[in-house]
Amino acid sequence: MKNNPVVPYILIFALGLGLIFFMSLWGADQKKEIAGENEDGKTEDTAANAEEFDPEGFTQQKCISCHGGDLTGGGIGPNLHGLSDSKETIHDIIKNGQNNMPAFGGQISDEQIDQLADYILTLK
Repeated sequence: MKNNPVVPYILIFALGLGLIFFMSLWGADQKKEIAGENEDGKTEDTAANAEEFDPEGFTQQKCISCHGGDLTGGGIGPNLHGLSDSKETIHDIIKNGQNNMPAFGGQISDEQIDQLADYILTLK
């Protein structure tokens, strides 16, 4: 009697599905540790980043593609130097976006948005 060559593949497939199932149960049980959350519900990275936020570095990472390398409006975004808008207006634009500008409210905290608005207002 010949051995069926498909049987090992079926066994490997079944073992893989079983592993995926049990690993997902284990991961669901350990989700707080995996996410790195503390008792406040904030992730450790968010708590650390709130103190170490670098507005200039953020603009170099996220803003220069539209506002140009020196933020003078070399791309599709306007010049950010010498804005006469209020800090609240700039905060709102950063948080919620405007026209084609994306909203950053979900990416950084309100405190970080305030720091970014302060930085933008210092540009001359």
